[in-house]
Amino acid sequence: MAAQEPPRPPPAGAEPAEPEPGGRYEAVAPHWFYRRVPEARERWLPFSAQDSQRLEEAHGAGKDQDGVVVPTSGGRYDVHLRARQRVAVYWEEEAAEVRRCTWFYKGDKDNKFIPYSESFSEELEEAYMIAVTLGEWKKKLESPNREVIILHNPKLMVHYHPVASSDDWVSTPTEQGRPRTVKRGVDNIAVEIPSGEPLQIDHLVFVVHGIGPACDIRFRSIVQCVNDFRNVSLSMLQAHFRKAQEQQQVGRVEFLPVNWHSSLHSTGVDVDLERITLPSINRLRHFINDTILDVFFYNSSTYCQTIVDTVASEMNRLHRLFLQRNPHFRGGVSIAGHSLGSLILFDLLTNQKADPEEDERCAQGSRTTSGTGGIEEVKEILKKLELSEYCDVFEKEKMDRQALFLCTEKNLKEMGIPLGPRMKILHYISSETEMKDRSSAAPGHNERGAEPGDSSEGGRSCQYRDVGLGQVSANYPQLNYKPTIFFAFGSPIGMFLTVRGVKRIDPNYSLPTCKGFFNIFHPFDPVAYRIEPMIVPELEFEPMLLPHHKGRKRMHLELKEGLTRMSVDLKNNLLGSLRVAWQSFTRAPVPALEAGSSEAEAEAEAGTEKQPDTKPEEPPAAVKEETPPINVGRLNGGNRIDYVLQEKPIESFNEYLFALQGHLCYWESEDTVLLVLKEIYQTQGITLDQPLPGSQ
Repeated sequence: MAAQEPPRPPPAGAEPAEPEPGGRYEAVAPHWFYRRVPEARERWLPFSAQDSQRLEEAHGAGKDQDGVVVPTSGGRYDVHLRARQRVAVYWEEEAAEVRRCTWFYKGDKDNKFIPYSESFSEELEEAYMIAVTLGEWKKKLESPNREVIILHNPKLMVHYHPVASSDDWVSTPTEQGRPRTVKRGVDNIAVEIPSGEPLQIDHLVFVVHGIGPACDIRFRSIVQCVNDFRNVSLSMLQAHFRKAQEQQQVGRVEFLPVNWHSSLHSTGVDVDLERITLPSINRLRHFINDTILDVFFYNSSTYCQTIVDTVASEMNRLHRLFLQRNPHFRGGVSIAGHSLGSLILFDLLTNQKADPEEDERCAQGSRTTSGTGGIEEVKEILKKLELSEYCDVFEKEKMDRQALFLCTEKNLKEMGIPLGPRMKILHYISSETEMKDRSSAAPGHNERGAEPGDSSEGGRSCQYRDVGLGQVSANYPQLNYKPTIFFAFGSPIGMFLTVRGVKRIDPNYSLPTCKGFFNIFHPFDPVAYRIEPMIVPELEFEPMLLPHHKGRKRMHLELKEGLTRMSVDLKNNLLGSLRVAWQSFTRAPVPALEAGSSEAEAEAEAGTEKQPDTKPEEPPAAVKEETPPINVGRLNGGNRIDYVLQEKPIESFNEYLFALQGHLCYWESEDTVLLVLKEIYQTQGITLDQPLPGSQ
């Protein structure tokens, strides 16, 4: 019989320190886990410490658990306690099984610990309590799956899978097979338990995906990618906003995904495409139908309407649901889009309507400008023309900018302005008028014909709709809120605007209801395009380099810049030495009588030869550390728009090899997340603990 067989020796390396009879028993501390099945592989993940504590408190509150729902994971999932299910709140996802776990055994595939069922864990705990209290070990228990668990001592407990004998097809409980480790309590297994997320939510960000159902190189969904983005944001908050966290000024930023792909492809278009798709290279054609064709769908008036309706209605639904679940939320709302998702958001934002109150403020602002701000503008113009001594004369005549541009030479003469200053003022007026005429003749200019640089009429962008040129004919829905900032990751907005016929964005234009706009891209991203050259086409300048989240440039970029400087200096020195040597060889002896004229010619030659040398001595624009401020219009409130990430050292070896990775890298990019957090909290007057070098 099994009871008379000699006990199996414990595995090598174990410490069979058996306690004395009558030992002290301490109850095990439970921890709550949920089951996830990624790629047909079962995994049990722990709830955070604070979520597990809430679940345990609700579990111990009473027997009747019908209708008890505990919000977890920052309020994004609800746990239905009686059904033991974890249900997503904001998006569709299969419900996950939940367990109150106390006993675990090691799996056979990835060495991850798997919890026993709650009922069998109670049996194990009862057997363990008897063994500790009475000192009676070598206990055998049989699980519901006919598996054998042996409790040798508190430090050695093993689990055996049933193995069928050669002459019997039916499996019988036996100790044969490789033993698996059994652990009691979550403290004895190798698992990282997160501490939890701050309860305070300072800002809400909706994230819209691009083409296809997969959003990164691992073919994960938008939900999983946004989860990574959120996790990176929590670590960046702890690293760069520690002082504000200690003063309880900062909680966290909530990121919620917006999915439009499933709604588009549930319209029956996939069935229609399947009929006309060729049978060859089936996987490639299916991939194209599921991803690349989303761009063509968006340029179709029929399906564009479906996409914009889905995105707007989904963001409005999420916003309402979030406010219902967080009634004390007083923060702002921002939006972010990746790839085609950024273009969808841009088109939505350009077609938003400002509130009537804001339009009234615009009109009042333009009416009061002539009385207050207009006079100050005239003073600035006179100061620029070095005619500040005549400011009192213009102020006495109540001359604002509009009146100044209507002035003639006769008017200025009647005001007592001398001839020289009159000529300066009239030349300024004529040059500004010509510039206005040229810009109004160009595509994309404002319809109102505001004066160049006018802050009264052209400054308010809610009247402009120029960037809407060439948009697909659709009825763009209105959002229930005004976004604070719009973040575009790897965005083709610039390319689409150019293809639609928008050659230039008016510098006075800004989005009607959103005053912040950041275009963030990886240098090797094949889908990303810049925005700033469309606002200031006459200037050539680099995008803003995003500082590294650790406060420095990547070492290979610093080395590259150092080598560039060194090569420029070496080239200049070498060319200078060769030029001097060549001149010394080619210079002919001159008579004394012609010394004066020869010296003059030599100086003239030297002067003409030295002129090209002065320019290369300056380092190239990419090497300069500080660039002068550039006016890129009001699309981002006067601040820079284009921001480029620093490529990793391995990526610099081959741009083409890492092009696809460059388009999908934003979800786990600390530098991208830190810029998003910095700009969001800057609107609340909260800054980083230490400013990063090179940041704006």
